Amino acid sequence: MTTIARLLVRADAELLAAQFSAEPWERFTHAHLAAVRAAAAVVAARGRPSGRGVPSAVWELLAVVAPELGRWAAVFADGARLRAALEAGRFEVVDGARAEQALCDAEDFVDAARAAAAPDPAHVDGATAAAAPRMLAVRAS
Repeated sequence: MTTIARLLVRADAELLAAQFSAEPWERFTHAHLAAVRAAAAVVAARGRPSGRGVPSAVWELLAVVAPELGRWAAVFADGARLRAALEAGRFEVVDGARAEQALCDAEDFVDAARAAAAPDPAHVDGATAAAAPRMLAVRAS
């Protein structure tokens, strides 16, 4: 399995973990990590720019290599601050509604990133789509 396919599979696994997380802070963290993995897949697929002054944060890189995903880059760059607060133990910074919004955004972004990383939906970086299975979303209502 290629690096890009592995990153997308990991993004799907993070989405699944987010969907089954009971705590808002866990749901938000897993959703954000799913987006990070998907962004890394796009950067890997499109190639990392080189030279002086090249950004190093994945969200800045994403905006450079895939400008069509710039809105998503901004959304998740803002979420990075919240995730840092959560990692510092400040669990109160994310409530259930914010965590659910992050999950919905991450689900949409992972789909957009998958398309950007491999424009042909039947092709995922040299492997067939069957080699990089897509997780199904499951929600209890």
